[in-house]
Amino acid sequence: MAVREWKTFLLPYKQAVDELKVKLKSIRKEYRRKNEYSPIEFVTGRVKEISSMLEKANKFNIPLDRIEYEIEDIAGIRIMCQFVDDIERVVDIVRNRKDMQIIYEKDYVTNVKESGYRSYHIIIKYPVYMAEGQKDILAEFQIRTLAMNFWATIEHSLNYKYKHDIPENIKYKLKTAADAAFQLDEQMLEIKDEIKDAQKLFEVKSSLVSNIMNNILTLSYLGKTNESIRYQKQLNDLIDEGEVSELNNLLNITERTLDMYK
Repeated sequence: MAVREWKTFLLPYKQAVDELKVKLKSIRKEYRRKNEYSPIEFVTGRVKEISSMLEKANKFNIPLDRIEYEIEDIAGIRIMCQFVDDIERVVDIVRNRKDMQIIYEKDYVTNVKESGYRSYHIIIKYPVYMAEGQKDILAEFQIRTLAMNFWATIEHSLNYKYKHDIPENIKYKLKTAADAAFQLDEQMLEIKDEIKDAQKLFEVKSSLVSNIMNNILTLSYLGKTNESIRYQKQLNDLIDEGEVSELNNLLNITERTLDMYK
């Protein structure tokens, strides 16, 4: 297959990755708009390189005309979560979607690979609407925590370096690191509520600071230099140690001042 033909072949996969990323990121935004905790921390995606596809096809004796049916991860989506129990919530979200069909699932979180690899994989069939009509493609979701992703990225690099024949001493260290990463996930889960409260507080304070700064900049733009300097000084005093109530009070004061000059 010529390079130009490969590019044409990959077009629906690229479109699928773009669409799926938008849809999953929108779920995260929806949670945030409702001031709810999102089990999705962030989403990435990629289309497999031609060289990687050919290498995989050669390894598993897959004919070129069967690649789209037998290589399931040409389109890959990675969904990162903060906590282990978020993975199950994301899996349920995917299961309840009507715009994709689950082909099968692989739970490497419960059934850890010998190497120490942990992740939850879902293979889906996803319809892409191209100029010539609908094209159903296979795509893979990998759902994992940030700690699992860090470890998997390192393992992937080492597999590339050693051509999937990692020396035994490094394998042992990798397995030990994988167990340590999972212990970290388990410990973070124990204080999940505390972490969520802290993150929520940070978001609230950040929003208040942003709104106050907008009001101060507007006052400055209106030529009310003395007021803007005074409120900027008050804000600087509150940014590090100020309570939400104090920031909220300053926001109200700046809004009333702006109303006076409108």
